[in-house]
Amino acid sequence: MRSAVNLQAWSMILVIASGGLSGCGGSEPASPPTPAEDSSRVDGAIPEAAAPWFRESASERGLEFQIDAALAATPRLPEIVPGGGAAIDFDDDGWLDLYLLQATGAGGNRLFRNLGDGRFEDVTAGSGLADVGFAMGVTTGDYDADGDVDLFVSNFGVDRLFRNEGGGRFLDVTEVAGVGHPGFGASAAFFDADADGDPDLYVTNYVDWSEATELDCRNRTGRPDYCPPARYDAPTRDVLYRNDGDGTFTDVSEESGINAAVGTGLGVVAVDFDGDGLLDVFVANDGMPDHLWINQGGLRFEEEAMQRGCDRDLSGVAKAGMGVSSEDVDDDGDPDLIVCNLGGESDSFYLNDGGRFLDATNRSGLGSASRHFTRFGLGFVDFDNDGTLDLYAANGRVGASDDTEADDPYAEPDLLLRGAGGRYTPVRPAGGTVPTPARTSRGAIFGDFDNDGGQDVVVLDLGSPARLLRNVVESRGGWLTVDVRDERGAPAIGAVVRARLGDRLVTRRVRTDSSYLTAQDPRVHFGLGDLESVATLEVVWPDGSTRTMSDVAGGRILRIEPRSIRESDGGGSSEAEVR
Repeated sequence: MRSAVNLQAWSMILVIASGGLSGCGGSEPASPPTPAEDSSRVDGAIPEAAAPWFRESASERGLEFQIDAALAATPRLPEIVPGGGAAIDFDDDGWLDLYLLQATGAGGNRLFRNLGDGRFEDVTAGSGLADVGFAMGVTTGDYDADGDVDLFVSNFGVDRLFRNEGGGRFLDVTEVAGVGHPGFGASAAFFDADADGDPDLYVTNYVDWSEATELDCRNRTGRPDYCPPARYDAPTRDVLYRNDGDGTFTDVSEESGINAAVGTGLGVVAVDFDGDGLLDVFVANDGMPDHLWINQGGLRFEEEAMQRGCDRDLSGVAKAGMGVSSEDVDDDGDPDLIVCNLGGESDSFYLNDGGRFLDATNRSGLGSASRHFTRFGLGFVDFDNDGTLDLYAANGRVGASDDTEADDPYAEPDLLLRGAGGRYTPVRPAGGTVPTPARTSRGAIFGDFDNDGGQDVVVLDLGSPARLLRNVVESRGGWLTVDVRDERGAPAIGAVVRARLGDRLVTRRVRTDSSYLTAQDPRVHFGLGDLESVATLEVVWPDGSTRTMSDVAGGRILRIEPRSIRESDGGGSSEAEVR
C-alpha cells in the first residue's frame, strides 16, 4: 500500500499531466493507484473494509447483453463513447424493465422484460425495438399522452422515436414525428419546455464527425488511440423539439435560442434551477465550457452558465464533461449539480444557492476522490437508506494506459462514495463489489429492479457483459418509494415530492434524465434511516395541483395519481388511505 507521501506525489503528477488535456479521447495520465491499492483516501483516512454493497447478478437474473462498438481495425471516435440504456416499465406491471442499446454488434438493441423479483427475459423479438443503428442514448416519456411510456433513441446517425403500442409492441414513428436528426446524438431528455402539459424533447449532439474527418492520434507509447474532440475542431449544435400535441414535433432550436451556442454535448439534465417554475437545461460539454440554458418562458432560452458559475471549475478550466446528476443534496429545496470528467480532472460539484452555483468539489471530498478516474455514468442515490445521498460513478478511460500487456487498456474500477455530513468518502470494497472488476464502463442506470427498497445499478461496459449490481447493503435503513403519475397514468415527469423526515424536509423530483446516455427509474425513493414513517408527504404536479399526506408508513411503494393513491408491491396494487 502506498504511503500518504506517494499519494500526494500522484496527485501532483495528475494535476500537471491534466494541463495538456482537452476532452474525451485525449491521452490520459499514467494509471494512478487503484482503490484496491489506496482506496482514494480522503483527508488521509483509509476507510475500513466492509461487506459489499452490491452483488453482480446479471447472468443469474437473465440479463445477457454486451456492447460491440468496433467500427474499424484502428480507433474511430464513435467507438469510445457509447453505452446507453433505459429503465422503463413498458407494460405498467410495477416492475422495471430494461432497454439496452447496441452500437455495431449483431442483433441490435435489446428489450428485457422484468418477470418479477428482478429476473429478466429477452422479449426483443416482435417488439419492434431491435433497431440496428449505432445507438448512443435513450430517454423515456409519454409523448403522445396515451398513458404508455415511449422511447426516443439518439444515434450516431438518424435518431429514432418508438411509440408504445401496448402489449410489448413499439412502432417506429420517427418520420411522422419529425425527430430523425442525422447527427452524432448523445444524451436526450423529455421535458415540458413550454409548460403546456406535453413533453418536448432536447437532444445533445457531440461532434460533427465522419470517416473522412478521422485523424491519426497516438498515445505516449506510439499506439494508435482515440483523438480528443478538440482535435477535430468540429463542435456542433443541440436540438430542441416542440411537442405539437398531435404526434408530431417541430424543431425550434433556432427560435428558442438553443442554436446560439455550439458545444460537444454528452450529458443533459432538465431541472428548474432558478425556482421560477420553468424547466431549465444543463448540458455537459466535452472539453468545452458547459451550458446552462435558462428558460425565459415562451419557449425561449438563454445560455447563462458563466454568469451563474457552472460553466467551468474554479481555476477557469473547461473540463471534459461527460455524465451529470442533479439532486437537492443539501436539503435547501433547490437542485444541486455534479458533472463528471476526465482522469486527472476532478468532478465539478456545484451547490445551488438561489439559482447561482458555488463550487463545493474540494470541501465535499469529491476533488481528491474522483480525479483518479475517467467517469461517465453517475448518480446521487441513497444506497444504504440512511437518508443521505451517496454517489456512484461508472469509470473507464478514453486514452489507453501505458500497459501494453493489459487485456483492456481502457478499463478502470468504478467508484462508490458514501455521503455523510456534506462529505463523500470512498467505500471499501472499491465500487461496492467483491471482486472489484475493471471495465470500460459508460452508462449507469439507477433503479429498484427487484422492488425490495434498495436502489440497484445496471452498468453498461464496452466489450464486456452488462452488469446488474443488486443492492445487498447490510442493515439498510427504512424506505419509501413514491410512484407519481399524471392524469393519463404515465410517470409525472417534472413533479416535485417533499418528505418531512424528522427535522429535515427532503425534496426529490420525478425525472428519468441524468447519468450518461441513460434513462432512470422515474419513481422517487426516500431512505428513512431509523424512521418507520414519513411525517408529511407532499406531491406537487407540474400544473400546480398538490396532494399532502401525513404519517405515511414506509417499507412500501405508493402509486399516487391526481385522483387516487395505490399501494403496490410490484405485482399489483390496492387502494391506500389518504390521510
